[in-house]
Amino acid sequence: MQQFQTRLDIRTQGQGLIEFTRDVEHWVDDCAIENGLLTVYCAHTSASLIIQENADPDVQYDLQVFFKRLVREDPSLYRHTCEGPDDMPAHIRAALTNVSLSIPVANGRAVLGTWQGIYLFEHRAIPHRRQVHLHLIGQ
Repeated sequence: MQQFQTRLDIRTQGQGLIEFTRDVEHWVDDCAIENGLLTVYCAHTSASLIIQENADPDVQYDLQVFFKRLVREDPSLYRHTCEGPDDMPAHIRAALTNVSLSIPVANGRAVLGTWQGIYLFEHRAIPHRRQVHLHLIGQ
């Protein structure tokens, strides 16, 4: 068994989805693990991770619109407002999605479906630098 770890710094432009599948795939390839398990972890409480379709950008647009409708940015709804009107809604959106993903690795590659991509889902309105940690274990 071998283990590898690294950290990716992902810069966001505010709310939206940022695909970083290729970065993950290149790193997994460099690790030379044939079979194992990849953990992808977002070290933030106002951003999250999702695996989603990467072929049609309308999917990302519709997801963003849905989450804005589901969790309104209305400060009168929340007690935690000291970091701006988008902060508490960002925490709720992150709680509804994932901060950690487990992806199998087989034959030296992350096992993803044909149209699946790995995304950071930025829930805050202003740009941020987000840290995503990768941990790969296998042989």
